[in-house]
Amino acid sequence: MSEPSGDDHAAILRALTREVTAVTKLSGNLRRVAMHAAGHSVEVEWSDTPVSPVTGAVAPPADGEAGESGDREGLVVIRAPLVGTFYTAPQPGAPPFVSIGDLVGKGETLAIVEAMKLMNPLLAECAGTVEEVLVANGDPVEFDQPLIVMAPEERAWTPGPEGGRR
Repeated sequence: MSEPSGDDHAAILRALTREVTAVTKLSGNLRRVAMHAAGHSVEVEWSDTPVSPVTGAVAPPADGEAGESGDREGLVVIRAPLVGTFYTAPQPGAPPFVSIGDLVGKGETLAIVEAMKLMNPLLAECAGTVEEVLVANGDPVEFDQPLIVMAPEERAWTPGPEGGRR
């Protein structure tokens, strides 16, 4: 296949510009755009919720904003920082990192998301109690998918050298 010429590039840009113009006229919250023009495609997806690039935890709502739902208000939702496989334990047959009702310290490993043979730990952004684990061990997860719900504790603590819980 030959390289596109300058005229081809111009035609592609004009076609994509028409698509972008159409997108800007849409109302409501847009999360995903797919544009197809002149035999080329571009897909973009984003989140309206600020997410920590390190742990995937949702930033607290700004003043006047509601949480994800009424029953989630004040809770911290740990989200997938990347696409991969969710694991609750460090290896098959090992006990899970955390269980519902466990008190965890800031920085403690809650689970792992494996992507391309790399194990990415999900760390607690605050001390608190594990309220829910929303994904089963070994399930595939998508970027920004809610994984674990925590109730933050009033007084923060850090795990000791043994990493034990209170």
